[in-house]
Amino acid sequence: MTDQRTATAAGLAALFAASDPTRAASVCLAPDVAWDMNAPVDTVTGRDAVVERVVQPIRSALTGAHRRPELVIGGINSRDTGTTWIAGFGHIVGTHDGPLWGVAPSGRLAFLRYGEFHRLDDTGQIAQSRVIFDLPDLMHQAGRQPFPERLGTELLFPGPATHDGVCPDTGDGASSLRLVERMLGDLHVYDPKTGESDGQTGTGGTWADDMLWYGPGGVGSNFRWDGFKKDHRAPFLSAFPDRKGGNHYCRIGDGNYAAVSGWPSMTMTHRGDYLGLRATNRALTLRVMDFYRCADGRIAENWVLLDYVDLARQMGHDILR
Repeated sequence: MTDQRTATAAGLAALFAASDPTRAASVCLAPDVAWDMNAPVDTVTGRDAVVERVVQPIRSALTGAHRRPELVIGGINSRDTGTTWIAGFGHIVGTHDGPLWGVAPSGRLAFLRYGEFHRLDDTGQIAQSRVIFDLPDLMHQAGRQPFPERLGTELLFPGPATHDGVCPDTGDGASSLRLVERMLGDLHVYDPKTGESDGQTGTGGTWADDMLWYGPGGVGSNFRWDGFKKDHRAPFLSAFPDRKGGNHYCRIGDGNYAAVSGWPSMTMTHRGDYLGLRATNRALTLRVMDFYRCADGRIAENWVLLDYVDLARQMGHDILR
């Protein structure tokens, strides 16, 4: 797995670092790669189209664009036995000199946050991808507010506190994934008055007392369970009280890390105001990526990518305009 993780990370880096991205793509992407990503791009089919519609726009918008991964893990997908996936998050760094999918340039340093899941074929090339670029966060860096209200602290995603997220070589991936799956199983049962869930915290709980939850643009990040409840859980459940999640196409564990993703993962009804957007009572879906670091039998850190451009679009809002 180490060789596949390293080779995939190098291939993706070359898409932005190489002088000829088309040639770089021929190394790491299958000719008919199925690439799904955040709105407004959504679905791209084929290697050449990925270069034209994804890679080139980023290279044009971010002068000197280069990938700075914070997590690169891989493993057999427990939801599709026999398939190997590489997953991770980080930033594409450059000077924001041009527009990108509706986000106006700032002329300043920018860190374009990304989360990614890639399925490899038998040759080691990427046959299927799911990627979220956090455009609301990029807007925030450029001095624009994508939503009328904000919740937690807006910040760049730090790497793992242990500084071992790129191709980890210690830890038990199966145990890490089991812990995350136990947490996910408990998450749907909660007290609507307090937001508490049995099994989440305290003695025997799945979350560390000093847990860190890093959220997407608009939601922001928070510290400890109380911060998570205040800045994300309570506002989200108030707006979407019937939400159902966990519809994952991929779950993998690697070392002390695990990653899960659904496309979409959640279905819900927009019953209450959220991030300043008035309730619509519409049925919505949400594309989700979660990355976890586990330590001493608990979840210590959680990085979350959500396609909020698509979510707002379903509510009737184009936040990129």
